[in-house]
Amino acid sequence: MMNNEGKSGLRRCWSVLVRPSVRYSLLTLLSVGFVSGILFWGGFNTGMEATNTMTFCIGCHEMRDNVYKEYKETIHYSNRTGVQAVCSDCHVPKDWSHKIIRKIQASKEVWGKITGVIDTREKFEGHRMEMATREWARMKASDSRECRNCHSFEAMSEELQRKTPYKKHMAAKADGKTCIDCHKGIAHQLPKEYEEPEDEE
Repeated sequence: MMNNEGKSGLRRCWSVLVRPSVRYSLLTLLSVGFVSGILFWGGFNTGMEATNTMTFCIGCHEMRDNVYKEYKETIHYSNRTGVQAVCSDCHVPKDWSHKIIRKIQASKEVWGKITGVIDTREKFEGHRMEMATREWARMKASDSRECRNCHSFEAMSEELQRKTPYKKHMAAKADGKTCIDCHKGIAHQLPKEYEEPEDEE
């Protein structure tokens, strides 16, 4: 239990916090707080957006020498339309709350680099299945939310899409499948331990 001295100390702190300022008007304090809040938010948001750039993502050699090289060979990097999906388009949600959660989750990968868990090609390959499985599960749980920023079953044209892919997409839609159920390895190599499910062959 807290003694009387501790309680009186807390009361004094609280009274200082709630007592009106002698030097500054309430309007001044509110204005300074408002401007400070805008500057903090702007700086924080700018920092968050900087971590969504391709340059930032491939800044460490685990990305640059592994998955970035693979990605450069895919349709998400180079295609006839010139539309390029960068790392954050597929791995970072657009809405604020999910974005913050994903950034916190991604810190585990940064920790892997710092501690040397995935700091060589061999170590990275040794953990690829674990990392891929975790990412596939995240995408499955969100109904492939990031994929759907660019792709949707509703926007698929029966006239423009080849017949077989169109039929498969419509069957997947009817079965309640999501993008990652069929498109693992669309932008990166599949782990060597990965086995294709029989119904996807």
